Amino acid sequence: MPSSFESLTVDAHGLALHARQRNAMGSPAVVFLHGWLDHSHSFDFVAEHLPDSWRLVLLDFRGMGRSAHLPQQANYQFADYLVDVEAVLRATGLESVHLVGHSLGGIVATAYAAARPSRVLGVSLIESLGSTGGPPDNALVRLRGFLEDLERAPNRKRYPNAEAAAVRLRENNPSLPEHAALHLARHGTEPAEGGVIFTFDPAHRRRFGIGYDDAQWLAISSAVTCPVQLLLGSDGFRFDAERMRARIAALRHLRPPLTLPGGHHVHMEQPEAVARALVEFIHPAR
Repeated sequence: MPSSFESLTVDAHGLALHARQRNAMGSPAVVFLHGWLDHSHSFDFVAEHLPDSWRLVLLDFRGMGRSAHLPQQANYQFADYLVDVEAVLRATGLESVHLVGHSLGGIVATAYAAARPSRVLGVSLIESLGSTGGPPDNALVRLRGFLEDLERAPNRKRYPNAEAAAVRLRENNPSLPEHAALHLARHGTEPAEGGVIFTFDPAHRRRFGIGYDDAQWLAISSAVTCPVQLLLGSDGFRFDAERMRARIAALRHLRPPLTLPGGHHVHMEQPEAVARALVEFIHPAR
């Protein structure tokens, strides 16, 4: 990670979020939003290949990375992440930005761009085409699952060291390269009795009580008015062909998607290629 990054504490209505910033006076301003249970360091490899003149802001969502957790009795919901984006823009004094989001971060970026069109100059989506959604009757299944999850006590499993935690990450995501898993584990764990634990709040594993079905998500996506870039891994996550077509079609200002060799964390596997694609997409809008 470049030594020029500085840590910031961001106030999200009383919750302390952690962010990192490089070149506070630079331009263009680009805010990076990481994936579920990841953290801002997932973009370190890409940042190394981006122009020094750019202002980069890398956010840890609430309850992930080095950001504060919610109180034990509270629950995370999707709209909270939009609050986090608002908070980091307010804290950094940024009126308009480019958003880069991986997986969950891309879903947040899309929703935020739809809700705050004047504040988003462009959106780059990495392995991200929206929530799993489904038909409207999934709403009842989701509510029942949410209530069921409340009965499960959060579990923070201990690992002997970061290397063992990295092995666990690869069990959940086999396409994640060893060096990338180790990087995520080293920056995403903290010391605990008998070893290390992941820094994310285990309450994030509970299902949301409210989510978007496919029709709602298509309506949100179609409201995005800024240019959109889509970067996919050749072996990454995919919806079925019909849903993929519908979601791509809903992004009315989408540039031709780019597929790179790699899996769901393609930005960690192909950081130079991803950085080059970001520069080609963002630079003309400066």
